[in-house]
Amino acid sequence: MITAVYPGTFDPITNGHSDLVRRASRLFDRIIVAIARNTGKNPAFDLDQRLALAQTVLKDIENVDICSFDNLLVEFVQQNRADVILRGLRAVSDFEYEFQLAGMNRRLAPDVETMFLTPAEQFSYISSGLVREIAALKGDVSEFVHPLVQAALSERYN
Repeated sequence: MITAVYPGTFDPITNGHSDLVRRASRLFDRIIVAIARNTGKNPAFDLDQRLALAQTVLKDIENVDICSFDNLLVEFVQQNRADVILRGLRAVSDFEYEFQLAGMNRRLAPDVETMFLTPAEQFSYISSGLVREIAALKGDVSEFVHPLVQAALSERYN
């Protein structure tokens, strides 16, 4: 059984995130969506809200578990007996940073592989940060996020 951990802040979870999880769920036996506490980023949603939104958005995918973590990613991966760290690459600009992370994670945990998936074309420009910014300026984010996430963003920024 191959388990992959898909880490991130998911603040908020976007259609790009859920697309990646859906496609990865066909490749791996189990996917753990690992939501980082990461208070250093000043998230728009607290950890419980991010967990609840992800659970709702991804509830129809049977081999997906959603949980939080606040330790070193490779430690979390090893604690959960996972084999793979799954990362999304939207653009070439993501690659250098992700390449560095993958190298460091390999150094810290040589038995854990990092795999990259690119988003479907219609999601390649979506980021949580852009979605938050559009929502904060009262723009329409309906094509970028699940309706429940859109409602949460509307409530957060009104």
